[in-house]
Amino acid sequence: MTEEAKVKPVFLLADSQLLFWRDKEEPLMDRIRKLLEEEKPGGPFKAAYIGASNDDKPEYYDIFLAAMSQAGIAEDHCQLIRSKKTRKKDLKFLEQADLILLAGGDTEKGWDIIKEKFQQTIVDRYYKGAVLMGISAGAVQLGLRGWRENEEFPKNLFETFQLVPAVIDVHNEESDWETLHKTVEHLEAWTKGFGIPAGGGAVYHPDWSFEALRHHLVEFAYVKDEFGWAVFKRSLIIPGQSTTPDVEVLPPMEKPPEPEVHKIIESTPTSIPPQKPKQLKAKPKSKPKSKPKAKSKPKAKKKKT
Repeated sequence: MTEEAKVKPVFLLADSQLLFWRDKEEPLMDRIRKLLEEEKPGGPFKAAYIGASNDDKPEYYDIFLAAMSQAGIAEDHCQLIRSKKTRKKDLKFLEQADLILLAGGDTEKGWDIIKEKFQQTIVDRYYKGAVLMGISAGAVQLGLRGWRENEEFPKNLFETFQLVPAVIDVHNEESDWETLHKTVEHLEAWTKGFGIPAGGGAVYHPDWSFEALRHHLVEFAYVKDEFGWAVFKRSLIIPGQSTTPDVEVLPPMEKPPEPEVHKIIESTPTSIPPQKPKQLKAKPKSKPKSKPKAKSKPKAKKKKT
């Protein structure tokens, strides 16, 4: 893999189902194999497994090995990167990995370990062309924020990798993505969020577009309407479709106006687009013009007799 390697798509999975899923055209792991071939035709490829979020449970690593075999990556080219008693050979392997998978488990617990031991190496590998995959907690960690479950919002939010420019939530469709909704709304007008339902996934492409895998994605975002107002919108992205890279979203340097002159309107894809309310200003009452006083005729002087 060369220094000039192209940045690859990031695969965000709600759970491990998609590792063994095939769409109408090809299995997901075949697609990943093709991405790896772009930099190293014919391989061999090295695949690293980060199990920091689940205490390096061996049964989860076995699932990883089975998935990698579908991509033509042999077991002796895979490595569990130990999170507790990390060895030098683990770190060396990670520095050379062509594919890095962040496993599911406890988002905060895993992130604390990753941030301390592996964060910079994973970021370096990403920009040198490695394929990144996140499952459940791992998918959340690749986005903008994670959150602690038993703490008051928004104090429970914490920053994560931020390699994917969106807040990611997984298999929380039963709550109607309540925490995701609140988080995106809290993080200012240029933030996006994607909810990935159980069994589904998303692909984040280098052109900033998002693609739905197997099931629809739920997107929360502030966008500009035709009048230039910020609108908080909930949308669905169905499989086979992607978000449009050039959709205009409020940029980081353009903060929304103050609340008294800025109306946030929530809409769904099936709602009528919000119309800009007419602002009627009462005309100032003009003072009635005073009529000119009639000139009084001078009294005639009486002649003295």
